[in-house]
Amino acid sequence: MEEDGSEQTVEIPATAFHLLVDILSQMAQGNAVTLIPIHAELTTQEAAKILNVSRPFVVKLIESGELPCRRVGRHRRVYFKDVMKYKQQIDSQRMQVLDELVAQAQELNMGYE
Repeated sequence: MEEDGSEQTVEIPATAFHLLVDILSQMAQGNAVTLIPIHAELTTQEAAKILNVSRPFVVKLIESGELPCRRVGRHRRVYFKDVMKYKQQIDSQRMQVLDELVAQAQELNMGYE
């Protein structure tokens, strides 16, 4: 609404509208929302927070080569896109293991349908 009480209509792309709806839905559920550029560099602590693991665990991932990083002085920085790629791989592996456990439980007639 303008200062004089009039309204202004603005057209936005459909993808932006859907993103805004998703953000507002998450906020309505009480979830925090953070927008991070895909090429953003994160500290190991920030990466750990996104992955819901400890910072030393992230350092081990980096040292083992599972999570790429670059050095800024003596500090490690990881790209947000690499953290999300790792998270998707881990989530996929977890779902596969859960599916296998469900299949085993069904084969053993453990009360799961």
